[in-house]
Amino acid sequence: MGIELSDLERALGYEFADAGLLRRAMSHRSWIAESGDTLSNERLEFIGDAVLGWVVADLAYHHPAGWNEGTLTDVRKSVVNSSALADVAREIGLGDHILLGRGEDSAGGRDKESILSDAMEAVIGAVYLDGGPQNAFELIERVLGERLRRAPDALDRLDVKSALQEFLASEGRSAPVYTSHSAGPDHERTFTVSVSSGGVVLGSGEGRSKKAAEQQAAGVALDALNVESRGASRT
Repeated sequence: MGIELSDLERALGYEFADAGLLRRAMSHRSWIAESGDTLSNERLEFIGDAVLGWVVADLAYHHPAGWNEGTLTDVRKSVVNSSALADVAREIGLGDHILLGRGEDSAGGRDKESILSDAMEAVIGAVYLDGGPQNAFELIERVLGERLRRAPDALDRLDVKSALQEFLASEGRSAPVYTSHSAGPDHERTFTVSVSSGGVVLGSGEGRSKKAAEQQAAGVALDALNVESRGASRT
């Protein structure tokens, strides 16, 4: 298929007994439409999603901090989402190994959040079927464990856009308005977003996706508004 699966196995830290499972995990539906292959990664994605949820719940529950139910739920959300999975996929170079149709490939599909996160779940499903629950557990702990351990430090940023909207409403100010533009080729596109209220720009952000740039812009704006609020309260 023109790619070295052994490179991906090394990045995963797992060697497949059935290499066909890994190939299937890399087979996007756009590839199936243009190739002689018949099975996409969608069924593996289904089982991988379930395994991922179980493992992250287990890791969070057994964390030494003894998080309460609310924190456990937030920690799981911070790790089991398309953005986090796509980031992990980028770190291990998963995009280079995904089998895509020509149109999807030319449109920058190798760096699309949805394609990367789905493929990551499919890989987890493939490892589960190939090596059993323990190997799947160890893979997830290896690639997501550090994110999970750091999650509580960033829980207040899980939905910073909502936090900004609530802050502005509490101050009697207009709802935030996001303005964005993008630059660069499809496979390396960068989004820049500014957020304003009542025509006043409050912050800006940049990211590989519009969503990430909006979150960053909202965070910058919220930080600035909090500083402004604390300064006003001292006068």
